[in-house]
Amino acid sequence: MTGSFELNKSSDGQFRFLLKADGGETLLTSELYRAKDSANGGLASVRTNGAVDARYEKKVAANGKFFFNLQAANHQVIGTSPMFASEPARDAAIAAVKACAATAPVKDNT
Repeated sequence: MTGSFELNKSSDGQFRFLLKADGGETLLTSELYRAKDSANGGLASVRTNGAVDARYEKKVAANGKFFFNLQAANHQVIGTSPMFASEPARDAAIAAVKACAATAPVKDNT
């Protein structure tokens, strides 16, 4: 799996990146960053931390759906997954992030 990052600029001038699977499904979404360099730093952190099991915080939302946060070594959240209907679907998304984050190309849409 290769996947890809997309770096986007919002209408208010902030930056966000997405990690997408080969089929285009979003695996991970970052927070908003005021500066493009900061967003690129967050993306680099996903590359570094994406392969580390301990960096994944598996969660269940109040509505019963499953999701995860990817955290940096300092426990700061660097990306959040979409909601999944099942625990196996969430875990498959984690496996996909682990498989592609380190080498996924970046599409700069800014």
